Amino acid sequence: MMLVTSLLDAHVSFRTQRLVTPLRLSSGAIESVTEAVASVAIEINGRRQAGWGVIYLSDLWAWPDSSLKHDERDAALRRCCELIAHELSHAFREQRGHPLELGLRLHDWACHGLSQTPSPSLLARAMCASPFDAAIHDAAGIALGRSAFALYDEPAEIPSADPYFPQVGACRAIADTLTPPRRELPAWFVVSKDDAVASNLAPAVRRHGYRCFKLKLTGRDPRADAQRTAEVYRTAVSCGSLAPRLTGDPNEASPSVESVLEYLEQLRIADAEAFAALEYLEQPTSRYIQAQPCDWQEVAARKPVLLDEGLTDLAMLEEARRQHYSGLALKTCKGHSMLLTAAAWARKHNMLISLQDLTNPGLALIHAALVGAHLPTINGAELNSPQFTPAANADFAARMPELFQPRGGVHRLPQAIPHGLGSTFRSPLNHAAASSGDSVPI
Repeated sequence: MMLVTSLLDAHVSFRTQRLVTPLRLSSGAIESVTEAVASVAIEINGRRQAGWGVIYLSDLWAWPDSSLKHDERDAALRRCCELIAHELSHAFREQRGHPLELGLRLHDWACHGLSQTPSPSLLARAMCASPFDAAIHDAAGIALGRSAFALYDEPAEIPSADPYFPQVGACRAIADTLTPPRRELPAWFVVSKDDAVASNLAPAVRRHGYRCFKLKLTGRDPRADAQRTAEVYRTAVSCGSLAPRLTGDPNEASPSVESVLEYLEQLRIADAEAFAALEYLEQPTSRYIQAQPCDWQEVAARKPVLLDEGLTDLAMLEEARRQHYSGLALKTCKGHSMLLTAAAWARKHNMLISLQDLTNPGLALIHAALVGAHLPTINGAELNSPQFTPAANADFAARMPELFQPRGGVHRLPQAIPHGLGSTFRSPLNHAAASSGDSVPI
């Protein structure tokens, strides 16, 4: 049985990245964001190894609290990451278990055990814990000379997840969900609410061959959203995009199930081909699905509805099924361990899974691409940092241009699947030891 014999140490650092064009959500526009870079040292099978994880601390998405300014929320999220690093270095030190179990324990503590003022939302806490979870899996894979997705080939006890799979256990359920890695992922272009469609979308289609488009919808104006959807579809077709694929994301701004039904009906009337091209909707209404439940059965009969912001921990899975969500919009920023567990649970219950993005940069983009390559997601994987923060990819883009710059409408992964979660692809100038696969001190 494979065990992480101990968590030894953890660190986190930050840098600010500016978006080349604002990403406009229903809650506001993201113009700059903090990149958190986490490192975790573990000992596994007698071998000491460091791993890395990266995520953007997107406060406007994870913690849209209008009573606090962006700078206040950003400072609190940085502090949250620092508290997690301290906890891993002290209270979690010497904990034993499979990387998945350690990641789930970390997720649970960050969401429900961490004390902080001001207190970030559950989703924001999960986001802050996610690069550490990724770093644990990255380190384990590097130490064992295996992909982090090969850590489920052997049975292991996962007390935090096994109850969700009473017949086979979590490791077997995840192993059964993982697929042989695909090398190509469809490239998705995000159309923000106020973007000038013709001037923004047309050059991207011509340069990169985009065929997949994610629309940020107002949620509050079904007729305008329908017209916008039809406009994006028609513009893509006019630019030569063959069989465009669309998804819609109101980011919780839709007031009701009825408003979503109205949007779909307005779109069907306005443009039947655009309606047919719309593949699913993400989290139309509030993330607080227990306090503000919705029955999505009637909408799901027309188009799939995926739970996104409302999926904060595994306890939400059964509630999502009860409310007739069609599936789960997974994100690496909610934790690698929870993502894999939720994906296996969804497949067990015949629910769809997609892999959405948090504008993952650099190493986080590689992580997301690997997840999309190994899971049977309906959309491949969203990889949006080439569109919004290309400078954050500088360490990787020159060496993996086909992954970091879509061509012909797809991202292409390297032929060789890296050990861990991809930190062995990091710049040799910055992490020479990691690139060689040797044990790395922190």
